[in-house]
Amino acid sequence: MADINNLKERGNAALTAGKFDEAIQAYTEAINLDETNHVLYSNRSAAYLKAGKLQESLNDAEKTIEINSKWPKGYSRKGAVLFALEKYDEAYTCYNKGLEFDPSNIPLKQGQEQVKHALIQQLIGQAPMDVDSPESPKAKPREPSPPPQAKKVPTEDDNLPEHKKLAKKEKDAGNAAYKKKDFNTALDHYKKAIEHDPTDITFYSNIAAVYFEQKDFRKCITECEKAIEIGRENRADYKLIAKAFTRLGNSCKKLGEFKQAKINFEKSLSEHRTPEVKTLLSQVEAIIREEERRAFIDPEKAEEEKEKGNEYFKKGDFSSAVKHYTEAINRNPDDPKLYSNRAACYTKLAAFDLGLKDCEMCIKLDEKFIKGWIRKGKILQGMQNPSQALTAYQKALEIDPTNSEAIDGYRTCTMAVHSNPEEVRKKAMNDPEVQSILKDPAMRMILEQMQSDPKAVQEHLRNPEVANKIQKLMETGIIQIH
Repeated sequence: MADINNLKERGNAALTAGKFDEAIQAYTEAINLDETNHVLYSNRSAAYLKAGKLQESLNDAEKTIEINSKWPKGYSRKGAVLFALEKYDEAYTCYNKGLEFDPSNIPLKQGQEQVKHALIQQLIGQAPMDVDSPESPKAKPREPSPPPQAKKVPTEDDNLPEHKKLAKKEKDAGNAAYKKKDFNTALDHYKKAIEHDPTDITFYSNIAAVYFEQKDFRKCITECEKAIEIGRENRADYKLIAKAFTRLGNSCKKLGEFKQAKINFEKSLSEHRTPEVKTLLSQVEAIIREEERRAFIDPEKAEEEKEKGNEYFKKGDFSSAVKHYTEAINRNPDDPKLYSNRAACYTKLAAFDLGLKDCEMCIKLDEKFIKGWIRKGKILQGMQNPSQALTAYQKALEIDPTNSEAIDGYRTCTMAVHSNPEEVRKKAMNDPEVQSILKDPAMRMILEQMQSDPKAVQEHLRNPEVANKIQKLMETGIIQIH
């Protein structure tokens, strides 16, 4: 809020000093920080009016009223612009509307009187009265009044120096050619515009846009850099400079120069923050991270680190083994054996949660990697969760029914589950996920149907969501399927 007030005060001081462009810039910066502040639009409307930019002034006055339709000053601002545009009837209506909210408002009353006077003068000018009566012998023949001529509404271009008018004309012609994808013609016009006015950033930016469309990204980068340099030298709107940085970043991205693209997107955001550029920055950062990850991958180095980890594991130095297995994973993150080895270390260190996480990753990479399932079963046993461990061993036996570790684990867990089923059931009922499943009306109907019709089990297991819930209930010992 302090920044907004400081900018507003800076704008007010510049307006009072007759520095209208400086005032407009200050109010614009404040509006960018708070686009709902009607006072800022009102102040900028006044600055635009003083600078002779009538359409911009009218736009801001209307925005003021849109935000706060009961604030009399908004109507005073709009009435003043309409009066300057010689739209006297509209100005009178506007002042009258403002007086509905504040009947004693002096600026509104003064504005209305000014409009009345202008209307009277306009009326007199259109129908001049003769001094002599038509019946008087001295009366002169009345000459017909000349037809009223349409009054030209002043525009911003009227105040431009001749060289800027010529430059703008070339730019407009270039834009028309650009829209038709006649890029060579557009380039010719933009270059002529620069010959007339070499201080305008938009001409350089437009040339860069043409080169981008033509996929000549090196030339696009060169023109963007020129645009930024010219913009800084001539105090161009920061939004235009930000736009040049964004196009510069997009060109670098197209050339595969992602780190340079990142730098330019960050510079664009430092000038003017927009959601689009933030998204572009996030995208290129993700690409850079993936490139760095791939550059670090080295299967040979991973194998060396794995062997070191194995040596420390055999010595019983499990903490050192974890460090080497972790380095091996970083060097080759798609090898399931490395996660399995580290899970074994975590099991020895009783860090069951970390070991279980590694087992899950191992299985995710290779569902047929039997050691991953066996490790998972052992960790779940260590966590005193024999029912879930039983499921892990079942998966291992599906891969290899003769595996002795899986057979022993399955047998041990089966005995544990059946030795105290009530305790297992009691523990399971405290599981929030189990509670949610049992409270689900649809699942309760399915479970009842399964009791009365055992064949319905296979039908329900075809639904992945239902199958997962049934699996959960089986793991916790709530239900058993024979």
